[in-house]
Amino acid sequence: QVQLVESGGGLVQAGGSLRLSCAASGRTFSNYAMGWFRQAPGKEREFVAAISWSGGRSYYADSVKGRFTISSDNAKNTVYLQMNSLKPEDTAVYYCASKPGMVITTPWYGYWGQGTQVTVSS
Repeated sequence: QVQLVESGGGLVQAGGSLRLSCAASGRTFSNYAMGWFRQAPGKEREFVAAISWSGGRSYYADSVKGRFTISSDNAKNTVYLQMNSLKPEDTAVYYCASKPGMVITTPWYGYWGQGTQVTVSS
């Protein structure tokens, strides 16, 4: 059974940085896609970034390009989201997600973590 556990959220001032981690377990993820999504109060869940576990191209929402970086550490079965130059509008619960096969930017992922809160103060 796939398990995804996020960590690293918290409260940060605008302009600051946070690194989120997603520890994956339960199977071999070599042919899986890994994504980060976020959901702010009263809003729909939106795509943030995604990467193929086996490496290769990464994908970003326009709102985070140049500020966020997704990466994976296969030895640790962990995916990271480095978030720099944070803005108040980045405030949301951030979710890690996984699915077999190719990367997609829609929330049609089969496995989800419990989420971690990121709050950016102005």
